[in-house]
Amino acid sequence: MVGPWQLVLILVIVFILFGAGKLPKVMGDVGKGVKNLRDGLSGTDGAKSQSQTDNVVADRDQQDEQSTDQKNA
Repeated sequence: MVGPWQLVLILVIVFILFGAGKLPKVMGDVGKGVKNLRDGLSGTDGAKSQSQTDNVVADRDQQDEQSTDQKNA
């Protein structure tokens, strides 16, 4: 069984590897993968919800790029 200290250690390692900037994108991709896995196991298509998820991810990526451009200007 994984205890609270092990979870903290895992989170610290993930934070160090990916950094604060990419962490939300990585977690979004992980969530999308889990959703696809669940849809695949249940046999549902999930096309509508997938397209909505893709739109949200694309919007978030665009906002990230805009904020990066503003910081660099």
